[in-house]
Amino acid sequence: MTEQRRVLITGGGTGIGRAIAHAFARAGDAVTIAGRREGPLREAAEGFEIEIATADVTKEGDVAALFARPFDVVIANAGAGKAKKLVDVSLADWQATMDVNLTGTFLTFREALRVMPKGGRLIAIASTAALQGGSNIAPYAASKHGVLGLVRSVAKEVAKSGITCNAICPGFVDTEMADAAAQSVMDRFDVPREKAVSMITSGNPMARLIAPEEVAAAALFLASEGASSVNGHALSVSGGEV
Repeated sequence: MTEQRRVLITGGGTGIGRAIAHAFARAGDAVTIAGRREGPLREAAEGFEIEIATADVTKEGDVAALFARPFDVVIANAGAGKAKKLVDVSLADWQATMDVNLTGTFLTFREALRVMPKGGRLIAIASTAALQGGSNIAPYAASKHGVLGLVRSVAKEVAKSGITCNAICPGFVDTEMADAAAQSVMDRFDVPREKAVSMITSGNPMARLIAPEEVAAAALFLASEGASSVNGHALSVSGGEV
């Protein structure tokens, strides 16, 4: 009998992280989800054999504590971002985005590699914003570009150990973040929600939001044996946007 893989997903209580956790749990893996709020973690774990761990990925001690035991697959999913024109972005706004998206991924991968066994998988949930710029999202895009640079560098460091490091770059996914973006468009242009969603998905040739389960399927692939030679890659899940 094949031993269960141990899988960690940060930001696992909602949205993409929750969908990824459920996908790996259904595949028979031993899943742990981490996040700052216990409530959403418990809700996400309900009905599954999923462990929860409260942790803030911006805090070095919290992240180190997650890796008291090694994980075979580590998915750095925790992320944040708000739409603002650059001239309206405060230093605190900028730093908060960098702390979660970039520093959080750095800390997660660093601690994971200190104990990760041969053949492990590191996956960062980046964004199409890691591959192109975007109006009113400069801190978010900059942080996600940084994540992709981190992934590509780590991939070269770990290649000979049998570990791989990759990024998934989704377009607008049907999550709370997309809801917030749609609401922002509704407020700014005084349009109904249907029109707002159409506007934020205009860059996607399929003209729709990406389902969280589609991102989860990409994560399952990158964590599979069949993806053992996929390393340092940015997998776009965006309907052809990039």
